[in-house]
Amino acid sequence: MTYDAVPLIPRAVLFGNPERSTPAISPDGTRVGYVAPLDGVLNVWVGPLDDPSGAQPVTHDRGRGVRAYSFCHDDRTLVYLQDSDGDEDWRLYALELDSGEARLVTPSSGVQAQILGHNRWNRTTMLVGLNDRDPQLHDIWRLDLTTGGLDKVEDNPGYASWLIDSDLRVRGGVSMTEDGGALISLRDLDTRLDAPWRHIGPEDVTGTEVIAFPRDGSSMLLVSSINANAGRLVQLDLSTGAEQVLAADERHDIDDVVLDPDTLQPQSVVFAKDRDEWVHLDPAFGAEVDALRARLDGEIGISRSMRSGEVWLVSAAPSDGPVRWSAYDRSSAELRFLFAHKPALESYELAVMEPFAYTARDGLDVHGYLTFPPGVPRTSLPAVLDVHGGPWSRDSWGYSADAQWLANRGYLCVQVNYRGSLGYGKAFANAGDKEWGRAMHADLLDAVAYTVEQGWVDPARVGIMGGSYGGYAALAGAAFSSDVFRCAVDLVGPSNLLTLLASLPDYWQPQIAFMHARIGDPATERDMLWERSPLSHVDDIAIPLLIAQGANDPRVKQAESEQIVAALRDKGVPHEYLLFPDEGHGLARPENRERFYATAERFLAEHLGGRCED
Repeated sequence: MTYDAVPLIPRAVLFGNPERSTPAISPDGTRVGYVAPLDGVLNVWVGPLDDPSGAQPVTHDRGRGVRAYSFCHDDRTLVYLQDSDGDEDWRLYALELDSGEARLVTPSSGVQAQILGHNRWNRTTMLVGLNDRDPQLHDIWRLDLTTGGLDKVEDNPGYASWLIDSDLRVRGGVSMTEDGGALISLRDLDTRLDAPWRHIGPEDVTGTEVIAFPRDGSSMLLVSSINANAGRLVQLDLSTGAEQVLAADERHDIDDVVLDPDTLQPQSVVFAKDRDEWVHLDPAFGAEVDALRARLDGEIGISRSMRSGEVWLVSAAPSDGPVRWSAYDRSSAELRFLFAHKPALESYELAVMEPFAYTARDGLDVHGYLTFPPGVPRTSLPAVLDVHGGPWSRDSWGYSADAQWLANRGYLCVQVNYRGSLGYGKAFANAGDKEWGRAMHADLLDAVAYTVEQGWVDPARVGIMGGSYGGYAALAGAAFSSDVFRCAVDLVGPSNLLTLLASLPDYWQPQIAFMHARIGDPATERDMLWERSPLSHVDDIAIPLLIAQGANDPRVKQAESEQIVAALRDKGVPHEYLLFPDEGHGLARPENRERFYATAERFLAEHLGGRCED
């Protein structure tokens, strides 16, 4: 079989809008909602659960679309969030489902809204965070879903995040400390005073998080890496202070905690290893989950938003096909297929994502995923190192539009969870501290060397691409390792770590000590940060670059791209620059994604020799 026999998957299929996505069942079980295009723009649609094909659009955006929404427990309201052209100043709207009338319930500009709490025990009330008083801090406001009234609950004393229980009572908050760690404060419900409970050192801050307060009010659940290498599920008795470890793994952090919707007690945890590993604390629930996993292809997700618990919304995500959603009737064990996010993918040959691991030059074990082009021998292939953003996140097994695109065009797609990535324990995460452009970059180079040693990759045809931190990694690949990479593609990546840290959004300022601990402190490590910045090594860039930027990006400002583009222009380095005036930190509009990926596909084909759609 030759590769030409594998049909090209159109970019419109891979990167266009999904046919349907992000479904949710209403709490009363009568409706299903989802996000789908309306005249080419993503909007929220709602219809009867027993006939999703009868759904009608309830939002009518004509810009970047609506993606974040939820049904409310008053059974008459749907809320959704929207910003302006990617500026991430989220506005909250409340939409009455029967009349279709939507009202803006938070300020219209210059303020970011966050949903802090709403549940089945408080059906007409929602807690909202607003940074209108202080741009750095979100105060708590109470939204009356019946009247639309918004009343101040309390000012933020300095918390980066609030702790709120299921009765919508404030139980404390988490503040960041000068050492890059965090301080959890808990509230005495009688005195309404907060007191420090535990300092989380910088070595544990990425592996420790408060999860929930169960309904009986006697305990607090948290994932904690304190006194362990990886984040464990711990239950704290609030009256005695006794702690019980409920689930743990020596090398992997807990990725998800599944709570009983009625009691908020933990029923299962998920460790995201090469593939998801479920550990059940509730045998009856675990038996149902395992039965579903046996019936479905791929990693599964379960949503239990219906108050009666009669029907679950279940997703199944393979790596070589679209995400599929079904309604699971617990009484009959019937799985009723609802829809797939991109059914057109089923008409094409997709590649299976394969986990792999290698040993970095300093002996650290590093994991990642390979997606090979189907239909050709696995020898001397062109390759693209596709670097995830964050960097405090990770790549996971499952459907990836980027991976399928690259494999279909003839490239081996290499995705690496380099040091600093989350999920592999705190020693691995902390090994990335202040290693931007150094050990984190070396992990990527070692991944390339490993694939070349296996005979899979032609070392003369390797490209690097990514977004956000992945964009920085692409720029670093060009600046620090032009001998390894043939070309680089950067989407919203910082080029100068000094200007990046100086221009973060106001509401990130409570976490600035964390950023300094993980990246570097400009007050004491200015020279190091400049030396790790691709902009400082522009004279060493000897490969072509494609750079893309959203003009309204609040995280990585437009200047990050403009300054390196200007330097490349002055040095005569081949480059292309795409500026999207109606985008932020990423590309939401399908026409912009099409422009970017069409340009990137032609750019990669020119320099690496892969296939290209006209």
